[in-house]
Amino acid sequence: MEFGLPEGKEGVLPNQYLDAAIAAGVIDAGAFKIPQDNVQPASLDLRLGEVAYRIRCSFLPASDTVEARLKEFIVDEIDLHREGSVLETNRPYLIPLKESLDLPGNVRAKANPKSSTGRADVFTRVITDGSYRFDEIASGYRGGLYLEVVPLSFPIRVREDLSLNQLRLSVGRVGLTDDEVRDHHRREPILFADGAPVPADELALSDGLFLDLDLRGNAAGEVGYRARESARLLDLTQIGEADPEYYWERVRREDGNRIVLSPKQFYLLMSNEAVSIPPTLAAEMTAYDPTSGELRTHYAGFFDPGFGYDSQGRFQGSTAALEVRAHDVPFMVEHRQRVCKLTFERMLEAPTLLYGQGIGSNYQRQTETLGKHFRKTGLSHTG
Repeated sequence: MEFGLPEGKEGVLPNQYLDAAIAAGVIDAGAFKIPQDNVQPASLDLRLGEVAYRIRCSFLPASDTVEARLKEFIVDEIDLHREGSVLETNRPYLIPLKESLDLPGNVRAKANPKSSTGRADVFTRVITDGSYRFDEIASGYRGGLYLEVVPLSFPIRVREDLSLNQLRLSVGRVGLTDDEVRDHHRREPILFADGAPVPADELALSDGLFLDLDLRGNAAGEVGYRARESARLLDLTQIGEADPEYYWERVRREDGNRIVLSPKQFYLLMSNEAVSIPPTLAAEMTAYDPTSGELRTHYAGFFDPGFGYDSQGRFQGSTAALEVRAHDVPFMVEHRQRVCKLTFERMLEAPTLLYGQGIGSNYQRQTETLGKHFRKTGLSHTG
């Protein structure tokens, strides 16, 4: 179904085209109205449906439908109405989302967890009918969306209409090459260190732009958080209510601005550089494994146009929260070690909304890593 896409243009669809896609039924929720607040500058917040299925294993439907394959794996059915229900750690759940898609043949989609979802160490990925891949939705797809949810550090409470992930639509070639990223940075800086643009010839580029860790931290040497074991239930339906002390231990650097990551433990750290995403670009943090295989930046995530951006130059970018987990052995990381990568995409057009400008964005100019569900702690990186 077409909805007025301009001829010959390529890029990620901005909010005004997402609105048009909703009006045309390209994105639909049946009897449920899609809230206007769920439309972001370059993505749409997707909502949990009325029921969750606890399943015995993750799966991909391959050539079948999700609904047909799901019947083989259901352990329990959980009602998400009213106060919602609790999802236990390290158990997979599959939740039909309220939104469905009827994509034109030239439009494809991609899903990622919301930033707050990753910061709570909740693993999510979208499954679609007839698919061999998670989170990537083929052009011309017509059907429902299903979200696999696995809480890893904390048991969580969720309910119908909660948004744990986001969807992005795009058409044509959208990704910027490393040379295009460097050229754009020369014209309009996208990476800053110590309040100044990083010199273009010093950008660390290899199929994306690498970010470094900040392990200087604050005056007390605190650089981030580690998830507590056997923590309390985390209610994801409440904003700013959870006491961080029940969920997180503060992490302090060693001499030499370094820390040793304990195996399997989940850490929230911050990037050394600050990122600025202008209106003409969108970005995605990609999960990154160094060649050693000992460290993983755990979650991918979207950066919408306007993140860390100010047309009047009143601030120079926002630092990025980094979700990090070591694999099988203790692993030492040092200040300015490269741990994640940003890929950049061109927008079809500049959005009429920008991240951080009157739309309730939670992480503009952020200085600490905890997500929106937790009370502020005052642990900030001073640089």
